[in-house]
Amino acid sequence: MSFIIFTNHYQLLHFLFFLIITITPSSLAQSQHNQFCVAGIGYGESTCGTSSSSSSNKLLIKGGTVVNAHHQQIADVYVEDGIIVAVNPTIAVGDDVYVIDATGKFVMPGGIDPHTHLEMEFMNTVAVDDFFSGQAAALAGGTTMHIDFVIPTNGSLTAGFEAYEKKAKKSCMDYGFHMAITKWDETVSREMELMVKEKGINSFKFFMAYKGSLMISDELLLEGFKKCKSLGALAMVHAENGDAVYEGQKKMIELGITGPEGHALSRPAVLEGEATARAIRLADFVNTPLYVVHVMSIDAMEEVAKARKSGQRVIGEPVLSGLALDDSWLWHPDFDTAAKYVMSPPIRKQGHDKALQAALSTGVLQLVGTDHCVFNSTQKAFGIDDFRKIPNGVNGIEERMRVVWDIMVESGQISVTDYVRLTSTECARIFNIYPKKGAILPGSDADIIILNPNSSFDITAKSHHSRVDTNVYEGRKGKGKIEVTVAGGRVVWENNELKVVPGSGRYIQMAPFSYLFDGIDKKDAAYLNSLQAPVKRAKSTA
Repeated sequence: MSFIIFTNHYQLLHFLFFLIITITPSSLAQSQHNQFCVAGIGYGESTCGTSSSSSSNKLLIKGGTVVNAHHQQIADVYVEDGIIVAVNPTIAVGDDVYVIDATGKFVMPGGIDPHTHLEMEFMNTVAVDDFFSGQAAALAGGTTMHIDFVIPTNGSLTAGFEAYEKKAKKSCMDYGFHMAITKWDETVSREMELMVKEKGINSFKFFMAYKGSLMISDELLLEGFKKCKSLGALAMVHAENGDAVYEGQKKMIELGITGPEGHALSRPAVLEGEATARAIRLADFVNTPLYVVHVMSIDAMEEVAKARKSGQRVIGEPVLSGLALDDSWLWHPDFDTAAKYVMSPPIRKQGHDKALQAALSTGVLQLVGTDHCVFNSTQKAFGIDDFRKIPNGVNGIEERMRVVWDIMVESGQISVTDYVRLTSTECARIFNIYPKKGAILPGSDADIIILNPNSSFDITAKSHHSRVDTNVYEGRKGKGKIEVTVAGGRVVWENNELKVVPGSGRYIQMAPFSYLFDGIDKKDAAYLNSLQAPVKRAKSTA
């Protein structure tokens, strides 16, 4: 990989002056940008850099096959000031426009990853990818927006949000926030309302696992679901039976199974299926839409399928590791190798991956996330004598777009338009930011990728852009290379060169009451009309 590097102070000062006089809507965080550039914040060989192509406010992508979720056509795409202005068969432009030839390639909306954990404090350590390195990796892989999870600070949503605002100051692409709920009282209830109405959060996550830290009770789950419904916010669940997992962990330790394989054995698929079913039924009881994060097993997927077949509003999100890997790696004799595959719910046995792929291709599951949450080998080694202490998490934010293309499109399981829907558009619709995001249409944000279906990729830890020192997709080769990434109208990835600027990312507020809430009030009314209650009875004279 290569980066733009300043070799002297004159170049840096010239660069900063240039930015000051060329402010565009895609660089709203300019003062932060300068602050980080002067500080030299980056990773590896990178400092801060850009080029005439990435800073130009006019861009033409010529001759590619433009793909949206329901249509594709050969057309040019013209961009000004970070916004798509026109999509037409032939667009003539002046000499001041940066032109990219996309003939024979696919021009698509940038990917949106609905599930990431950057710089997350978890299991007595902190994930190594922050909002700069993680987003830089995402851009190199064709993802132009992600939605991260804010973890409350001592139960406080406001304090948690403020902490994540600080973490995100070094961001280099657009991002949004979900919010986790880890306790319940009237303060939390009021803060949920504040998050929705003033902070642009329209989804709340409830952990049914991680007993003793993040896990919540069914009582809290019901209260949370009711509040989500009233606010028009989407309820999300990490579905594993935390009490049973805790018992499973104790059982493995008693059996002397302390290695990474114990992680998978302690939390089998049946516990994911049980919690998924429970969450779905409680959401149905409240009559509120539900989003099940990281569906990793046939057991959980079948519960989602059954609910959707009955007409319930349930979204199932598989993640890349569940679609592309199996749990055999957890039995590897080398601890470091096995430990890097530890995540929750665990990667399942061979067969679950193919079933999840089939569910994705038939519409049972709706979009693909990553649950990108990375810890290096030193951090993973915290659990060398006890798998319960291995920080949970794998990579995927950079690999998602190319691997999904390879295993789903190249295999013939989905179409090119389906690929756009699963990696971008459906996420934008679910979280109410379509067509600002997730589309190549006039007026949409200029978040665009150019994918060459005839070009190959090769994934290695040495060549990826994440700060983690391992890669769970190590050695994977395939078809479908992201050759260009445009974020907010800036060319940030081209010719295998990453051009990213800390502080240039934007926080995207997401409004409540997405399409998933359409008709919820009518179902409530139908329920009330069906009760035939209360029954009027004559008062007893006795």
